[in-house]
Amino acid sequence: MRDIVKVFKALSDPIRLRMLKLLQGRELCVCKIMQALDISQTRASRNLGILKNAGFVVDRRQGLWVHYSINKDKVNQYHKAISALLDKWLEDEDIIIEDARRLKKAVKLSKVKVCR
Repeated sequence: MRDIVKVFKALSDPIRLRMLKLLQGRELCVCKIMQALDISQTRASRNLGILKNAGFVVDRRQGLWVHYSINKDKVNQYHKAISALLDKWLEDEDIIIEDARRLKKAVKLSKVKVCR
């Protein structure tokens, strides 16, 4: 029971849902996530930590940068089902489309310009 509660708590925030949509099929550094979602570093790190604690994402350090990606090794039985649903959900939401547009811009810029 504890696992499912942790999973649903992690999914109960719009920022975290937007983060999961951004991370579908790619790895991103925190600064690019911040730019795509137009949020502060503190808010990004706090929410990524919650997603990591719930088993949805994993991180990888590379020098000064921390990169996040979707956890392919699902932590419990709920992750696989919910991740499959999230792949299909929210695709036509205006905010998700805007996030994707901002991410596209951020990806074109070098890390030095985005990650100050």
